[in-house]
Amino acid sequence: MTWGNRLAIGLLLAGTAGATFADPVFAKAAGDEAAVRFGTRENVLDISLSPSGEKIAFISAGPEHGEILSIIDLSTDATVRRILANSEIIADLDSCEWADDERLVCSASGMADVGDLLIPFDRLFAVEAASGKVTEISRRQRGGESIGFSQQGGSVLALDVGGEQGKILMASEAVPEMTTGTRLANDDEGLGVELVDIRSGARRNREKPDPGATRFVADDAGRVRIKVRARFDGAGRLTGNYEYLYRPTEGGVWKALENLTIDGQRVPYFSPAAVDAARDVTYGFTKNNGYDAIAEFPLDGTGKGRLVLARSDVDVDSLIRIGRQRRVVGASYATEKRQIAYFDPALARLARDLAAALPNRPLINLVGASADENRLLLIAASDTQPGMVYLFDRRESRLEPLLAVRDLLAEQPMGSMRPVTYPARDGTQIPAYLTLPPGSDGKNLPAIVMPHGGPSARDEWGFDWLVQYFTARGFAVLQPNYRGSSGYGADWYGRNGFKAWDVAIGDVNDAGRWLVSEGIARPNQLAIVGWSYGGYAALQSQVLDPALFKAVVGIAPVTDLAYLAEDNRGYTNYRLVRDFIGQGPHVAAGSPRRHADKFAAPVALFHGTRDLNVDVRHARAMEKALKDAGKPVIYHEYEDLQHGLGDSKARTDMLATIGRFLDDALGSGG
Repeated sequence: MTWGNRLAIGLLLAGTAGATFADPVFAKAAGDEAAVRFGTRENVLDISLSPSGEKIAFISAGPEHGEILSIIDLSTDATVRRILANSEIIADLDSCEWADDERLVCSASGMADVGDLLIPFDRLFAVEAASGKVTEISRRQRGGESIGFSQQGGSVLALDVGGEQGKILMASEAVPEMTTGTRLANDDEGLGVELVDIRSGARRNREKPDPGATRFVADDAGRVRIKVRARFDGAGRLTGNYEYLYRPTEGGVWKALENLTIDGQRVPYFSPAAVDAARDVTYGFTKNNGYDAIAEFPLDGTGKGRLVLARSDVDVDSLIRIGRQRRVVGASYATEKRQIAYFDPALARLARDLAAALPNRPLINLVGASADENRLLLIAASDTQPGMVYLFDRRESRLEPLLAVRDLLAEQPMGSMRPVTYPARDGTQIPAYLTLPPGSDGKNLPAIVMPHGGPSARDEWGFDWLVQYFTARGFAVLQPNYRGSSGYGADWYGRNGFKAWDVAIGDVNDAGRWLVSEGIARPNQLAIVGWSYGGYAALQSQVLDPALFKAVVGIAPVTDLAYLAEDNRGYTNYRLVRDFIGQGPHVAAGSPRRHADKFAAPVALFHGTRDLNVDVRHARAMEKALKDAGKPVIYHEYEDLQHGLGDSKARTDMLATIGRFLDDALGSGG
């Protein structure tokens, strides 16, 4: 059966050029206008500028689920022309970028049912901008009776490949051919690299498939320079260790990227992410005094590198790349606000000037560039501005607004987010963000503590649709970066938020106590809301202190640590998840499902049925445990939706339900 591959085009992409759709009409059904405005997904989910700088392609959210691909031709009348639509609920149209001025390369991903497992998959295809014609470019399985299932449809490594017009370099997975359940002999499998003609779908091998390969990196000249291979245990499960290989500029065999030093000191860890062809160096991530940092190493076998950017307070967590060659121009990190350190002085000056010219000094994110980089596409956003897309012409020093990221929120008053710290029970100062309702004096308010997911993540300053929905309804919202969060170095991360759940959840509960002690929150109108690990934290907060929060909301929450490990038994990452959670008495003590009898506050649960991150059985079992214990609980389940509930109707329903739940649980003033 070959249905997995057919999802790439046939089922996933329904619609034709020029298709039109009605606007979402959820207001009456939801009974909550704010839920509609904040629950409706973005008008701009992804955006790309053509090589000439004359055309823009962007993906917007469709009605309910699904996405729409549209084109704007700036050289003509600049009208928006819709050319493609996805209406398949189990898959998403994720991104589209211009391969040349006539064609786009797009990526879609989804979640398939294969036996008893949810299996994520992705597919690549080319789209003609003029006609909307689609050409599949993911590698097809061989054999009409093949029953193998290809998860990886490929990823684009380079758009410009040595002057090869209309061709891209992509990493592709070869799946062993199967007939009647038996693997055919001498069949290549694994991740390789191919040169693909996006007009015809024809392909030529550039790198032989390697069953251990997980990632390739091409330099900005379109040559494959880095290969990353995963190491597995005897049961075929990932160990978390990787082998890094490089190829010299002149080509030849792969060589180990090893014995790396900086200032004469051995570097125990380096993960390459990009290659600068002119300088023949690779940029990547390393550790420096317990913090993630950016380093570079020459690809000449000497192993002698240097730190490019390191901090002593936060992790440097991303590279900034620009243009069709995806050249590295800087790196980014978040202190109280997101910062970008540009390696390119001209771009650094430009970013400063643009931020100063726009209202409220927003964060500037470069999201596209013409081939000559004279036209730049950027998004300016802040805590109170969901985002505006601008086109900047460097020759003419002209900045033009193009598209609002969220149309429905254009006139919506927003609450300002400000960084704060509060003391944990042991005196440790916990960084957090406090957002107050617009116009509020910040006193005697209904309030929400909203721990982030992860736990290997952190909150940072910027627009948050959940936070702003609650402030629109009069709540103060505090987002704690509890111990166990990432971004603040190894010591802050500690043993992670599961193994050391008592530390993390203790910090979360202390956030609520601080809101009360500062007079910000009314003690009888204090709630907690969280998604994923944040949902786990919201539920587990009741186990530590049932009297603190008067209402609990868990969205796609972990409810049993043993479940979380067992849910991954059928996957190659089972060993990693099991080791991350650990074994011992903390598993039972840290599983809210097993302590439903302790709950004093009413609970609202929400979950999608195709959630690979946290299986839907977590919410179902939590609901049952609470009901069996005679505790008040409501549960909304969303068919076929994944962890992020990427559906405007579902999000609107969820927000409206949470709004009513908090009103009922907290009384007037919510």
